[in-house]
Amino acid sequence: MDTIWLTGAEWVAVLRIGLGLWWLESWRHKDKKGWFERGTGIAWAADVAAKHRWTAVRSGFDVVVAPRPRAMAYVVVYAELALGLGLIAGFLTPIALVGGLLLNLLYLVLMIHDWAEQGQNSMMALISLVALFGMSWQTWSLDSALGLF
Repeated sequence: MDTIWLTGAEWVAVLRIGLGLWWLESWRHKDKKGWFERGTGIAWAADVAAKHRWTAVRSGFDVVVAPRPRAMAYVVVYAELALGLGLIAGFLTPIALVGGLLLNLLYLVLMIHDWAEQGQNSMMALISLVALFGMSWQTWSLDSALGLF
């Protein structure tokens, strides 16, 4: 593979780190007080799920998220932080990439009617796949330094 400036493995690492920065920004800009104290994030998602055209989304939300809104708020917010830090540092990278891909797919399905969100979630999912199959943990990562994967 011919590349400019960096090697192919380094470019894939740049992509992984950029995706990590994107997750970190998703975490940073969240109103944590709103999510944790007032339940704004999960309340918004509940409203979206209640109006969803797919029964599986409505019933899935009612079974998994609705009974435990406070816990799910923490899961969502801190999952985004963990994904961001893990991808930037390249620590447990394949796990972070698969986890991020699944989270983006969940967001994509929940917000299937919100075109503004679809671009972000589909691009983040695509980057996750490229970084996963490109084995982006080979370069500039703790995984590589520690001999993991």
